[in-house]
Amino acid sequence: MKAAIYEEFGGSDKIKISTVEIPELKEGEVLVKIKAAGVNPVDYVVREGYLKEMLPYQFPVIPGWDVAGVVEEHAFSARRFEVGDEVYAYARRPTMQYGTFAEYIVIPESYLASKPKNMTWEQAAGIPLVGLTAYQSMFDAGNLQAGQTVLILGASGGVGTIGIQLAKEKGATVIGVASEKNHAYMQELGADHTIDYKDNHIGQAVKAILPEGVDLIFDCASGETLTQSLEALKPGGKLVSILNQGQDLDKSIDFTYVFVEPNSKQLEHMRQLAEDGKLNVPKTKSYTLEQTAEALDQIQTQHTTGKIVITP
Repeated sequence: MKAAIYEEFGGSDKIKISTVEIPELKEGEVLVKIKAAGVNPVDYVVREGYLKEMLPYQFPVIPGWDVAGVVEEHAFSARRFEVGDEVYAYARRPTMQYGTFAEYIVIPESYLASKPKNMTWEQAAGIPLVGLTAYQSMFDAGNLQAGQTVLILGASGGVGTIGIQLAKEKGATVIGVASEKNHAYMQELGADHTIDYKDNHIGQAVKAILPEGVDLIFDCASGETLTQSLEALKPGGKLVSILNQGQDLDKSIDFTYVFVEPNSKQLEHMRQLAEDGKLNVPKTKSYTLEQTAEALDQIQTQHTTGKIVITP
């Protein structure tokens, strides 16, 4: 199969398109023909080697953790899906080696959920990592409830845009922080209030809207944006970050760092929300497999609106 690979850590110049063997199917695994693969900031972070102490790896590495595709074959004891079924998944394995920027992937069947019927391949491939990140951050770690308020930092990016929709569907009030050019976009997704991080002190801007502060800060931006926002957290409120691991935070803050895990039940829930018209990936930009390095360069700008996907 054709795949994008790298054989050492470094910049996008390390990416090359190669022919590799499809891994042998083991018990409980399925072979999926990849129709689209979502691109996420973590993909360049991993390629640069920043997570090599945290995540085991084996070169050559095929990057990519998001997939939407068709079941081509299943091994013994993998019987939830039939050949021809359309599926999607967050495909991160314990060891980084076989990712989704390829024509095929072998994956544990337990990772898979049915693809939303009303979505294109590109839209479906844009959900798993960002959707599960938002879901696990706001609901598992943050325990966000109907009637509460969440402040989402970096709300126009992949995780934030899904986060806005999931929080609104839950019945929460959402304040989204991003540059002003993305405010209308966030409001279309359901954000109740928007704040421009460039020309405001975020904590003070939140207090001007909600003097009592917010129940949850969901941090997808970190840095000065996070620092400014902390004064808007209610006493007893919760801070959840997908970037900051807490070393520089006041120990009195109720804080959790989230690194997303595969969860097919949560993907099935999001599939149902998508089919009910409550969850969408409104903006996607597609790249070919041969353009993998270019797609990773774009995501590395950290100024991507919506989702980038690769279509092998």
